[in-house]
Amino acid sequence: MSKTLVIVESPAKAKTINKYLGKDYKVLASFGHIRDLIPKSGAVDPDQNFAMHYEVVERNQKHINEIVKEIKDADTLLLATDPDREGEAISWHIKEYLEEKGKLKNKEVARVVFHEITKNAIKEAIEHPRDISMDMVNAQQARRALDYLVGFNLSPLLWKKISPGLSAGRVQTPALRMICEREDEIEAFKAEEYWTIESQLKHSESQFKGRLTEFDGAKVEQFSFVNEMTAFAAKNALIQTFGKQIPVYNIDRKQRKRNPTAPFTTSTMQQEAARKLGFSTTRTMRTAQTLYEGINTGTETVGLITYMRTDSVTLAKEAVDEIAAFVKGRYGDDYLPEEPRVYKTKSKNAQEAHEAIRPTSAFRHPDELKNYLSSDQFRLYELIWKRTIASQMASAIMDTIAVDLGQKSLHTFRANGSTILFPGFIIVYTESFDDKKDDADDEKILPNMEVGDLINIEDIIATQHFTEPPPRFSEASLVKALEEHGIGRPSTYASIISTLQNREYVTVDARRFFPTDVGRIVSRFLTEHFTRYVEYDFTAKMEDDLDEVAEGKLAWIPLMDEFWSPFQQLCKEKEESVSRADVAQARELGIDPQSGKPVSVRIGRFGPFAQIGDKDDEDKPKFASLRKDQRINTITLDEALELFTLPRDLGRTEEDELIRANIGRFGPYIQYGKKFVSLKEDDPYTVELPRVLEIIEAHKAAEAAKFIKAFEAEGIQVLNGRWGPYVTDGEKNARIPKDREDPENLTLEECQELLAKAPAKKGGKKTTKKAATKKTTTKKTTKKDADASEAKPKKATAKKAPAKKTAPKKTATKKVASE
Repeated sequence: MSKTLVIVESPAKAKTINKYLGKDYKVLASFGHIRDLIPKSGAVDPDQNFAMHYEVVERNQKHINEIVKEIKDADTLLLATDPDREGEAISWHIKEYLEEKGKLKNKEVARVVFHEITKNAIKEAIEHPRDISMDMVNAQQARRALDYLVGFNLSPLLWKKISPGLSAGRVQTPALRMICEREDEIEAFKAEEYWTIESQLKHSESQFKGRLTEFDGAKVEQFSFVNEMTAFAAKNALIQTFGKQIPVYNIDRKQRKRNPTAPFTTSTMQQEAARKLGFSTTRTMRTAQTLYEGINTGTETVGLITYMRTDSVTLAKEAVDEIAAFVKGRYGDDYLPEEPRVYKTKSKNAQEAHEAIRPTSAFRHPDELKNYLSSDQFRLYELIWKRTIASQMASAIMDTIAVDLGQKSLHTFRANGSTILFPGFIIVYTESFDDKKDDADDEKILPNMEVGDLINIEDIIATQHFTEPPPRFSEASLVKALEEHGIGRPSTYASIISTLQNREYVTVDARRFFPTDVGRIVSRFLTEHFTRYVEYDFTAKMEDDLDEVAEGKLAWIPLMDEFWSPFQQLCKEKEESVSRADVAQARELGIDPQSGKPVSVRIGRFGPFAQIGDKDDEDKPKFASLRKDQRINTITLDEALELFTLPRDLGRTEEDELIRANIGRFGPYIQYGKKFVSLKEDDPYTVELPRVLEIIEAHKAAEAAKFIKAFEAEGIQVLNGRWGPYVTDGEKNARIPKDREDPENLTLEECQELLAKAPAKKGGKKTTKKAATKKTTTKKTTKKDADASEAKPKKATAKKAPAKKTAPKKTATKKVASE
C-alpha cells in the first residue's frame, strides 16, 4: 500500500495532524527553515543575477536526516508548511534539497495549504493539492536578498563609524527612525498653559458637571484662557451673571448606533493584546502559534484558531453561519444584524488570501476550554473568540443627551450623558485604544431635565492645565504606525521590535519605547546619509513591489537591480566621505572649573562617554563612560563632572590595604589590595566605607569557604566550586572523583595526575583574559592616545591623582544626597 510523507514546520502541528490522518500517512516537522544563506560575504551574488548560496541550518540537520530516511519508503511527498511566503519558501527548500540528494525519483510531490488545523480543513487541503508557487518563493527570496545586502553593507559601515556589533536593517531602521523622531518631538516640545472652567451642578439630588463651551458669545477653545488672571476673571463674570442657579435653555436627545469592529488581523491582534493583556508582540505571536497548532481539549487535539499571520478581515461563509447560530442560541434573534457583516481591510496592500484570525469553532467557548489552556493561551483565545463573535452581532444603541445651560449667545455650560438602550455586541466585547483620554462625562447618566428648569450651581471651578508632548510609542501604537505607513508585514512586526531591543537601540520603560544614545546616533547617521533608504514611502513601496512579485505581476531580478546599483555606490561614497567625528556629533556641556577645559559628551566605539579637554591639548583628554540611565541629549555639566570622581579612595582595611571604588569593563567594583569585588547593588559614586567593609568581609568569607588547600610552589590549589571540589593550576581544572570524600587529603602527586588527564579548560582562558584585563587597565591609565582612552573611558581616568579629585568628590556626594 502506498505511503504518504507529510512535512509541516513544527512538531506540535505534526502531532495534531498525525491524529487526523490514517496509518498510510507519516507527518514530520522541518522545525522551520532547513536552509539559509551562508553567513558570510558572497551569499548573494549581484553579478550573477543575485544568485543565492544556501547551506543547511546546522541545528535542523537531524530533522532533515529523518525526512531523508522516511522519504525512501514513501510514494508521495506532501509539503504542508505554513500558508504564507515563508512557508512556501520552506517547502521549496525541502523539495530542492531532496532533489539534489536524488531522493525524489519516481515520487509524487505536491503542496497542500490549510488555514486552520481541524480534521475537515486538513482533509480538504489533501484533496486539493497544488504546485509550489514560485512567485511566492521569489518574493521571499527577494526579501531575504534585500535584507542580506542591506545588512552586509550598512552594518560594517556602522562598525567603522560608530561602534562594533551594530546592525542596520531594511525595515528595522525606519521603525527606529519613528521612535527617535518621536523622542526629538518630545524634547523640542514646549508646554503651554491653558485653563478650563467647569460648573458643579445639582438637580433632583443628582450631581453632575457642566463644561464651559461659550463665553461672552464666543466659542471656548483650548487656549481661550491662558493664565490664572483671565480664567478667574471669567469665573467671576459667570458667578455675577448666574449667581446660585442657571437655567436650561436647550436639550438635544439623540439615538446613535455603535458598530462592532472587524475580526482580528495579525496587527490588530498584536495591538489589542498589548493594550488589554499587556502582552509583547513576541508573546502574542508565540501564544497564538500554540493555539493554531493544536491543543488537547480532553476529547480531541485540535487547532483552536485559524492561521495567525494575515492582513485579512474577512470570514468564511461557514464561519459566519456558525457564529450566527451561536449568537441566536445564546442571546436571541435581537442580537443578530439584519444581514451578515462584511468587512474590508484598511491595510495599504493586504497580502495572501487568508481569513481573519478567528476561533475554528464559535461553539468552543473560552470558559469550557479554560482547564486545558495555560493562562496566556486562555486570555488570548478569549480575546480572539470575543472579538470574532462580536464582529457578527447587532449594533449597540446608545441614547445620548446634551444639555445646554445658561444664556444662548452669551455664556453656556454643556452637560453630556448617555445610556445604553440596547447593548448589542457590547455584551460580548468592546475595543480599547492607545493614548485615549476617557471622557467619563459622556457616559454619565444625567437627571431628568426640561427646558426652563433652574439648576443649582454648587461651584464654578477654574483648572490649570499644560499641553503635553506626543506620547512615546507603545508596542501597540508602534505596530499601528508601521502598518499605517506600510512598513513591514504582520509576520515581521514582532521580529522588528525584538531586534531593536536586542541591539540596545531602544529600551522599554512603563511599556513605552525610549531610544538609547546609540540608537539615536545610528538613526541620525542613516537618516542623514542614506535618506532615501530609510524614508517611510521608500520602504512601503518596496513592500508593495514584493507583494507584486508574490502575485506574479513583477519580476524579482529587475527589482533587485534597481535597488542594488545606487545603494552599493552610496555605501562606497559614505565610507570615504564620512568621518567618525561627523557621526559622533559631540555635545559641549560647559567648562570644567578645575582645569578650565571644555566638557563634552559623544558616542565612542564602546558607547557614550564624557570628555574633559580636547585631543589637540598638550595634556591628553580625560574620559569617563556615561552611566546606564544617562543620555547624551540630557546629561548636565554637573552630572558629567561627577563621572570623573572615580576611582574614589574610601579608606583602608585592617591590613592597611587601600580601598577604591571604580567602574571597569565588567561593571562597578571595589578593589582592596590586589583583590576585586563586584558591586551588585551599591553605587560606586556614593557607597561609603562602612558598607564597603561589610562587602569585603563577605568576600573574604566566600574566598575562605572556597579554599581547601594549596601547593604554593607548584601553583596548584584544591578549591570548592559551584559543582563541587576541583583541582586547578590556573590553566586547567580537574574534577575530583565523586567517590573521593576527602579532597583536603589529596597529595601533590594525585593532583598532578588529575590535571594531566584533564583537557585544557575554558576557565583557564578566562583567567588569562582577566589577567590581561588587569594589565590593560594599568596601561590604559597611563596611555595618552585618545582613541585608546576612549575605548575604556572609565579606566582612562583611573590613574589621575586623587588629590585633584577631592573637592569634586565632596560636591558630587552632596549633590547625590540632595537628589
